[in-house]
Amino acid sequence: MKLVQVAGYLGSGKTSLILDLVRTLSATGTKVAILVNDVGEVPVDGKVLSLSGMTVKDIGGGCVCCQVAGSLLKTLEILGREQKPDIVIVEPTGIAVPESIRETVRLAARRTAVTLGPVIVLFDTTRVEKLINFDTINRLVARQVRDADVVALSKVDASGEEEISRSIEEVTRLNPKAEIVRLSVKSGEGLEELMRQTKREMAPV
Repeated sequence: MKLVQVAGYLGSGKTSLILDLVRTLSATGTKVAILVNDVGEVPVDGKVLSLSGMTVKDIGGGCVCCQVAGSLLKTLEILGREQKPDIVIVEPTGIAVPESIRETVRLAARRTAVTLGPVIVLFDTTRVEKLINFDTINRLVARQVRDADVVALSKVDASGEEEISRSIEEVTRLNPKAEIVRLSVKSGEGLEELMRQTKREMAPV
């Protein structure tokens, strides 16, 4: 199974993107697990089951959605042994650092068959000035962007070209190696490219 992170600051649109990705991946027969350690519930339908301290929802199409109550390490081992998904999409809390998740995957790989997929970080173009200028936020956002393989400029349908250009400038300054994708969950812009990105194989764990 391959782990793909969808990270980003609070309110950047992670959950909406993940649900679109899961629906699309499931339609192709890909079995997906969603691991959420953010506050709140993922709005999906399905039969709720109990699995070693997690709430597991079967949302159809081969998808399994897990509200993580235990450690990520333990959860990955359980998934690898019992559910065997093709892709695990992790939605970390909005204040999480993606590299810490990568380290957990490296540990899990010693005991279960898991590989690293890309880190996709959402950057909210409607709040670009807040994200780069507020001292309590900008250091965290900068770290998330630096850890990204792909930066999705979210909510471009609600932003002007000036805001989008400012976002591209800032993201490029922080991480010139990251691929940048314009994203609108509302219109579907960028979804196909992000789907392609989820299939990338990164460096060995």
